[in-house]
Amino acid sequence: MTLDFKVGEKIIYPSHGLAVIEKIEEKTILGEKTIFYHVRIIANNTIVLVPAENADEMGIRRPIMEDEVEEVFNFLRNGDTELIKNWKGRYKEHLEKMRSGSIYDTITVLKNLFYLSLIKPLSFREKKMMERARSLIAWEISEVKNIPCSEIEKKIDEILEECFKDFKPPSEF
Repeated sequence: MTLDFKVGEKIIYPSHGLAVIEKIEEKTILGEKTIFYHVRIIANNTIVLVPAENADEMGIRRPIMEDEVEEVFNFLRNGDTELIKNWKGRYKEHLEKMRSGSIYDTITVLKNLFYLSLIKPLSFREKKMMERARSLIAWEISEVKNIPCSEIEKKIDEILEECFKDFKPPSEF
């Protein structure tokens, strides 16, 4: 699936969130012509050059549609979690999900880490990853719904609290 973006179009750049296509340019590198997207990451205002032919492979995508937001919240409400006991394996899996670009993978990471935080204190890296996942989800929904990010973050927190309100720690962790 090749995604053809236009200048000014908003996209989701995996692990970085909302971005804008600032410019599309053809460059010749080692004798081969390649089209590059100049992508400005909104969160930190950096510009990244992305070969157009690699955009799909990198997980770059358009933001969800407004009519998908409730589906996203329903997925967040679903209390299913998958936890790997081994920290290294769990972190690696979560990192791969964050890099996929999928909002559902990012929600899975958020739910898994939120659940884990109810069992035991998160490591510094996992705490940062959980905060990042929450922010990425909130920024995207905020953009789509044109609602302040802080309101979306509050709603995410409320959904997670409700989802795990009857939490009982597993005996094997």
